[in-house]
Amino acid sequence: MLIGGLQKSTLIDYPAKVACTVFLIGCNFRCPFCYSSELVLPEKIKKQPKISEKEFFAFLKERRGLLDGVVICGGEPTLHPGLIEFIKKIKRLGFLVKLDTNGTNPALLSEFFKLRLLDYVAMDVKAPLRKQSYEKAAGVKVDLAKIKKSIALIKNSGVGYEFRSTVVPTLHAKADVLQMAQDLSPARAYFLQNFRPEKTLDPRFSKIKPYPQAFLQTIYREIRPLFERGGVR
Repeated sequence: MLIGGLQKSTLIDYPAKVACTVFLIGCNFRCPFCYSSELVLPEKIKKQPKISEKEFFAFLKERRGLLDGVVICGGEPTLHPGLIEFIKKIKRLGFLVKLDTNGTNPALLSEFFKLRLLDYVAMDVKAPLRKQSYEKAAGVKVDLAKIKKSIALIKNSGVGYEFRSTVVPTLHAKADVLQMAQDLSPARAYFLQNFRPEKTLDPRFSKIKPYPQAFLQTIYREIRPLFERGGVR
């Protein structure tokens, strides 16, 4: 397992839980607004300090009773063929597991749910579920059928979940956000995340000014009836 980072404690990445966040290296998307290029671009991955599995699990054993769970994110974690065993090891230590994913691997998600390995899932929805819009936001060709299947699997999984979208000027207008909400509705939770113009994968995006927070709040008030919970982050 290629581990490119470890946040030893977080109160915000796993709802209502104290958790650590482990960052797995590698991604099949090239979202231009991504601010984790060191986990995505091969030339930067080479320079990124790595953490061994042995070191990670030694850390977890020391934190039993202090942490509730582990957040697994990336990059895109589902690219790793050893992820099932990795999660099983975490579960055997008594931790809850939250997975952050872009939804491109519904087959693996289905396996996770069958094995009851996940306690919470957060899926990033990049754009309205239209080919041109999604591929522009993802930076690569996208199999939308897989994205849609992952959404359905997560909704019917029986575990806690949320969908979330980073709203980026030049990629998303108000109409796009309203459409994303319609595409996902009905769903348990949907969050809008404001774009942060910092160390973006495409350097040009670091010069883009985010939408005012009040603008996203106004949009969220319109879509709020479609979801049980959510908000603007």
